[in-house]
Amino acid sequence: MDFYNFTSLTHSIHEGLAKSFSPFIATTIEWVLVGLAYLTFVALFGLFLVYAERKVCAAFQQRLGPMRVGKWGLLQTIADFIKLLMKELIMPRKADWFLYNLAPFIVIIASFLAIAVLPFAPGLQSLDFDIGVFYLTAVSSVGVIGVLLAGWSSNNKYSLIGAMRSGAQILSYELSVSLSLMTMVVFAGTMQFSAIVEGQRDAWFIFSGHIPAIIAFVVFLIAGTAETNRGPFDLAEAESELVAGFHTEYSGIKFALFFLSEYINLFIVSAVAATVFLGGWMPLHFGNFESFNHVMDFIPPVIWFFMKVLGVMFIIMWFKWTFPRLRVDQILTLEWKYLLPINLINILLMALVVLTKFHF
Repeated sequence: MDFYNFTSLTHSIHEGLAKSFSPFIATTIEWVLVGLAYLTFVALFGLFLVYAERKVCAAFQQRLGPMRVGKWGLLQTIADFIKLLMKELIMPRKADWFLYNLAPFIVIIASFLAIAVLPFAPGLQSLDFDIGVFYLTAVSSVGVIGVLLAGWSSNNKYSLIGAMRSGAQILSYELSVSLSLMTMVVFAGTMQFSAIVEGQRDAWFIFSGHIPAIIAFVVFLIAGTAETNRGPFDLAEAESELVAGFHTEYSGIKFALFFLSEYINLFIVSAVAATVFLGGWMPLHFGNFESFNHVMDFIPPVIWFFMKVLGVMFIIMWFKWTFPRLRVDQILTLEWKYLLPINLINILLMALVVLTKFHF
């Protein structure tokens, strides 16, 4: 797999810039290039996810989904995005001007900060430090501030109710997301994402971690779905009750930022699940089956990573279009009475597995 390693490419770009410019200018150019790369990826992948979800929804409901704009409706999301850009920006008369305009940027910036530590392939990662998991859980918590500000600053009772519901839901389910990740940190012995992926070279943690890893994976999927306000946990954005919730008073590009951040968060949850539980960019290996393992090694790590991410995304979309929406009391009961105790017992069980070395 060494010929798929991006480390030499990134080092050569860095050395070339360092030779041509001063250290400050070279670092600034690198930041700009990385920022443009992430902006391009988020924009294109966000458009793809909107289209993919509409098609998945249509398949579950025995429909065709968007079919008119472009072949198989491929250009429908682009047309919708252009329409959003052309929409007039309308702000309520008594809204808090500064906080109203700041809220969507806080939400989208928190998503970009979280994406920075995800390893797409060997050497294809912006930030790689030894507290990667801790950093991810910390910056992903910032987004709820934008949600609460959006609901309060809009001066709309439906927006405020939606923001309060969303805040309570996100803060509650962050506990289960963090504890399920901590369970795997106990197993891996590190918080560094690249080291976690490297530790799954012989076997993915979902297999080698036995029952505690499977429980943590299931809990992470449920809690991650709830934390991103996706169905069946989308009571905070219930159109039938709250007229879309905390972003009711937003239009045009500001609404598009909230909409895009939801799909970025879907990608982040799926990417973290793929990285921590399913080996990240590591290929599938089966013990001593050398010929099979050798064939798997020829598939590029980036392809492996996105195959796993898309698989987890499909499961989360399956959740949304299968189960009915939960009530707010049911959502909080599921977290505090069931998922949190399960997580606390599971992390002790994983510690026991590690101490007794009862793993592959």
